[in-house]
Amino acid sequence: MLDKLNIVKQRFDEVSDLIIQPDIIADQKKYVTLNKEYKDLKTLVDKREVYVNLTNNIAEAEEIIADGSDPEMVEMAKIQMDEAKEALPKLEEEIKLLLIPKDPEDEKDVVMEIRAGTGGDEASIFAGDLYRMYAKYCESKGWKTNIIDLNEGTSGGYKEIHFEVNGEDVYGTLKFEAGVHRVQRVPQTETQGRVHTSAATVMVIPEAEDFDVQIDPKDVRIDYFCSSGPGGQSVNTTYSAVRLTHVPTGLVAQCQDQKSQHKNKEKAFKVLRSRLYDLELAKKQEADAAKRNSQVSSGDRSAKIRTYNYPQGRVTDHRIGLTLYDLQNIINGDVQKIIDELMLVENTEKLKEASEIF
Repeated sequence: MLDKLNIVKQRFDEVSDLIIQPDIIADQKKYVTLNKEYKDLKTLVDKREVYVNLTNNIAEAEEIIADGSDPEMVEMAKIQMDEAKEALPKLEEEIKLLLIPKDPEDEKDVVMEIRAGTGGDEASIFAGDLYRMYAKYCESKGWKTNIIDLNEGTSGGYKEIHFEVNGEDVYGTLKFEAGVHRVQRVPQTETQGRVHTSAATVMVIPEAEDFDVQIDPKDVRIDYFCSSGPGGQSVNTTYSAVRLTHVPTGLVAQCQDQKSQHKNKEKAFKVLRSRLYDLELAKKQEADAAKRNSQVSSGDRSAKIRTYNYPQGRVTDHRIGLTLYDLQNIINGDVQKIIDELMLVENTEKLKEASEIF
């Protein structure tokens, strides 16, 4: 393991020198890529230092114990060796995980889309509940959310809502939320008190950088329209809302959140770029899923992933068979406990795949 960590240290020293070179600073794409690599390598280099200290402590303690001339020193050496040997296995597992090549998507910001599915008005209300759940979760992580476009439901909630999330390792965390979410509860509109099942689809799209996707302006049709409020009524008289149609793929992106037409156009292009990037990513994920048969990232975006059962106060994640009787806290933004379990499963799968490396 130390050999691998020494190679990492060597590369870290190289990157440290490169990121202060004027020609690298002038090339934005290269600079951003190297900066990310520097941060990742720094984590490993710090772990390497701890690993080296622990192994040195064990070697020193073994020498003192073998010498045996000073009973007091031998006693201290035994304590030092026991502490180091106890800490080493956990550290080795952490290092193994860090040595697995990181998915470059994980660090990206995201565009999230929540759409009401089956269930009429109740599905729209549930889509609104999911949006609030994610908004509170993002706030607790110190991430910024920004609504891009929305279409309100007739009885509350949203027929669909699109928003961006900016922060650290956003896609790597929120990617587990993509799929069909189901709710079982008595709708506000139900007079007989019967439990209904409704659904909403969550999409999590990594936000593409300018240099990830090149869009030919000739391939994009741009339409301007008035921003609309509930029920489709126009809420302003200026044509500030923007709809982009990518003719080759038929993909549509629109934004009516900003008062400025220019800002809406900028945001809509950001969404369009991300959707085009996501098309390619979806193909890659399907190919990867076919190879790995992963539990938590199957590549099937229409899969039912989670059920929120209100009568029993439980949330079940169907991918890993996890059931928690803590619905109120989860729907109020405490999603981390589910994401932690999904990450644990994914990391275990990655370690199994990479076991031959070690």
